[in-house]
Amino acid sequence: MTILITGANRGIGKALFDGYQQTGQEVIGTHRQAKAGAMRQLDVTDPASHATLAADLAKTQLDLLICNAGIYKDKGQSLTDGYPAQMWAEEFATNVTGVFLTIQHLLPHLKRSGAGKIAIISSQMASDTRAPGGSYIYRASKAAALNLGRNLAADLKTQGIAVGIYHPGWVRTDMGGGSAEISVAESASGLMERFAALSIATTGCFETWDGRAHAY
Repeated sequence: MTILITGANRGIGKALFDGYQQTGQEVIGTHRQAKAGAMRQLDVTDPASHATLAADLAKTQLDLLICNAGIYKDKGQSLTDGYPAQMWAEEFATNVTGVFLTIQHLLPHLKRSGAGKIAIISSQMASDTRAPGGSYIYRASKAAALNLGRNLAADLKTQGIAVGIYHPGWVRTDMGGGSAEISVAESASGLMERFAALSIATTGCFETWDGRAHAY
């Protein structure tokens, strides 16, 4: 099985990259500063960068595409004078448009699998059942990623490609903070189980890292 993970240089992405390598899978990671080898250069906000990666992968067959790259720049912003327009643009460019461009450019590689899978890392902060306020840009972008995944699941089902959307847990990373509930290893291990279970029968699912269906 060949797996590609965006944003694989740190946090959950790196834990997933390491976890799959340890199981002997062929895994390709991406990040913005990568040069060569198992890590490939990809700026998910740049269409030209996507085109270059897709061309470099040539006729590679992808069995699992994990759209993990994301940013959370508006943490702690003030409603009265924060959340500048440029911050909205940057966060949506990575967390939403970046996911779409990744899937769009690598779709031919997934089709070669015959049973390709796409995993989109969203968040429980995407759910309109959990709306405690604040973090407006991140919440909105992750909700958009969830909606994108649900619609892609409908369109790709007839092509044999399953799409799952996942909450990775509140994880002790630079983004999640030191007081978060679980380690990156716990999150990655649970997510790997979820990805393995994903199928056409469950396409469009929104699940937590530990296997619970999440409310939309």
